[in-house]
Order: sequence, then C-alpha cells, then structure tokens
Amino acid sequence: MTSDSELAPVNPEGERLQKIMAAAGVASRRVCEDLIAQGRVTVNGEIVDEPGRRVVTTDLITVDGTAIQTDTSKRYIMLNKPVGVVSSMADESGRPDLRDFVREYDERLFNVGRLDANTSGLLVLTNDGELAHVLAHPSFGVSKTYIAKVSGTVSAQTISRLTRGIELDDGPIAADRARALPGGSGTVTLVELTLHSGRNRIVRRMMDAVGHPVLELVRRQFGPLHLGSLPIGRSRDLTKVELGHLLTISRSAPSDEPGESKDD
Repeated sequence: MTSDSELAPVNPEGERLQKIMAAAGVASRRVCEDLIAQGRVTVNGEIVDEPGRRVVTTDLITVDGTAIQTDTSKRYIMLNKPVGVVSSMADESGRPDLRDFVREYDERLFNVGRLDANTSGLLVLTNDGELAHVLAHPSFGVSKTYIAKVSGTVSAQTISRLTRGIELDDGPIAADRARALPGGSGTVTLVELTLHSGRNRIVRRMMDAVGHPVLELVRRQFGPLHLGSLPIGRSRDLTKVELGHLLTISRSAPSDEPGESKDD
C-alpha cells in the first residue's frame, strides 16, 4: 500500500480527495473514504488507496472506471428539440432557436453539435467547451442513433446496403448499424440507424441514396445518452451516471482534433 508521503500533493492548496468526491455527489465522505481504501478510485490514472491525497478540480478522478464531475460550475442538459427549431442560440434569420430552452438556467449554455431544423430529438446543452468538442467531432467516434420514418417498404437488401456502405457526393458512408422496425405500413417504414459521421444531413442523404426519402427524423441516442420518455420541448439535467459516462469519454479522448460536426 502506498504511503501518504509518497502521495504528497504537488499542489498543497488542493482539497482532500474524499472531500472532492463527496462534493461531487459520489457518496458521504465516510463512504468515499471506504471507496478509496478499496482501491476503486483513481486520480489521473493512478489508483489511490489512501484518503490523504490532495487533488484539484482539473484532476481526472474516476470511481470504478467512471469519471466524476469535479468542476461544479459546469452544467449539462439534455433537450428533446422540437421540429422547426434551429440549433443556434441566436438565429440571424429570426427563426425559432434554442434561446427559449435555456432561459431558466443561470449558466450561459450552448449546444453540442446540431440537429437540422426538421429533425427532432436529443440535443446536449452545456457550458463545458472541452466536452462539447469531443462529443461533437466525428473523429472521436461518438455514435448517434436515429429513428427515420421513410417513404416505401425498406427491404433487407437495402438495410444491408446501408451497413456495407454507399457512395455519396462527398464520399462513401456506412451506418454502424441499421434495421427496419415494426410499426410501418405498405407506404412507410421505420428505420433505426446508428452512425458516428458528422456530415451535414447525413441520414437524409443516405436514405435518399437508397430510394427511401425521410418523412420524419428523430435522434434517440447520443453516445451513452438515451432520450427515454423526455417530452418534446422539455429539458432536464443529466444524471450523475449519464454525466460520468460523458466525462469518461471526454477525458480519455486524444487532444486537439480540428473541425466541426454537422449532425443531421
């Protein structure tokens, strides 16, 4: 077992690890001390099994491999964006935008990636720029799952084409997963598509390319987040479990990937 002297903090102004964990809502300070003693806590990738370690809010702290929120100034919101709302905090054309959905929050929030005005569903709002960059950029491979109501009956062969890959004007693209869902009819089919591409209007363009134009589109999942039963036009704070999963993705990602995501 490592001694307190070997774990002497570089920054003596930091807080004790169990205090930071308790403030983050992990558990009571006593329970946090037990978690540390059991070897279930790491700081910047190092297992810490003595509660005397001092840490700062920029340290990466995980419990059972899942990161915890140490910077309580950051806010993380899930919104079920309605159709007709553009993914902007100030639309220059005067169209309905996201401002109406963030008025109740004290923090200055912005959206992670975008959904087309005609697409509804899961959109993340935050004031955490680092996390937003990782979640939005396609190079980090964060997947998104959509349910598309499309014209016509989608065959098994078409589903196979979507996962094998099709050629678009801006290059080839393949869905990570695709399947037809029950609930369609002779004139429409419900298709579930999962992909990590950040190309503009990618789902609509893929379905157009296989001869089944999208009639309605909703994003149901973004990385580890699921829309669940959140009503259209409503928002909520992420749970600690959801946030832990997002922070783990963000803090384990390689740094400095350029570019921008343009979700469907």
